[in-house]
Amino acid sequence: MGVAPLVMSGATKRFGAFTAVSNLSFDVPAGQIVGFLGPNGAGKSTSLRMALGVMAPDEGEVALFGVKPDIRNLRRVGFLPEERGLYKKMTARDTITYFARLKGMTAADAKARANELLDATGLGKFKATRISKLSKGMAQKVQILSTLAHRPDFLILDEPFSGLDPMNQQTLEDLIRAEHQRGATILFSTHVMEHAERLCDRIVMMARGRKVFDGTLEAAYETLGQGARIAVEHGFDLAGALAPKGFEAHRAADKGPGDSWRVDMPKGRGAQDVLRAALEAGAPILGFQPEEARLRDVFVALVGEAEAAALDVPGAATEAEAA
Repeated sequence: MGVAPLVMSGATKRFGAFTAVSNLSFDVPAGQIVGFLGPNGAGKSTSLRMALGVMAPDEGEVALFGVKPDIRNLRRVGFLPEERGLYKKMTARDTITYFARLKGMTAADAKARANELLDATGLGKFKATRISKLSKGMAQKVQILSTLAHRPDFLILDEPFSGLDPMNQQTLEDLIRAEHQRGATILFSTHVMEHAERLCDRIVMMARGRKVFDGTLEAAYETLGQGARIAVEHGFDLAGALAPKGFEAHRAADKGPGDSWRVDMPKGRGAQDVLRAALEAGAPILGFQPEEARLRDVFVALVGEAEAAALDVPGAATEAEAA
């Protein structure tokens, strides 16, 4: 697959006495979509700034396409910062053209690319509209298009879904898939786990400036003790029936017919194993529902509910503000 677009080795960044990122090591293999996950303030934005050479790590190393970030390899990168900002008096087309030219495209190619992207994303009739006259969602879409206009080999997107309505979030997910299909490697940070679940090959989870997980979605889900919900007729002791078969069952407070139980699934055993064991034990089953593993559950299991609660607070302080 060639040289990894990004490798961070033991990267640490401090702001005075505050350590924003501590001993961070991970890589982004060529051709993958990698999610960089964690609540606001976890160290994600600082890590991405180190990846781009905007900040130098106090300790450790960063390699972009095998070497330190510089003007040459940065031309192969498209970066969407968390802090949005466009020139309000420029038109949508001129904005995309301008950023494409900064990355080395000719004037003619940049303008043609701007027209192509605006038409493809439903903004064709707003090509000559100034940024100041566009809605917030449209302006954000223009900034995203400016990021990928030069067809970068590596896209780094910092909280790209922030502030977008559900329709525009779906449009952005489609754009990310299209860029990946084109051949781009993509790293995006988010505190919204659902986007990563739909898009990513791998994920890196951060909490309080430290990496707490690095691996595939499947490996993340395997860290959980998953379970299933089973409703049985009143009075049936499901715990006693399943214990000899290696499953633990606990009464649940679910509303519905009969008595509800949650059955823990040991690693390597799935929902069908639970159901089969219950049937073999003669359980009078009224309902059965496997629990669907979610990345938020993985994060809770790794760092605790208190830390995970910050995922639901979009206005939490960033690491720079905390410094």
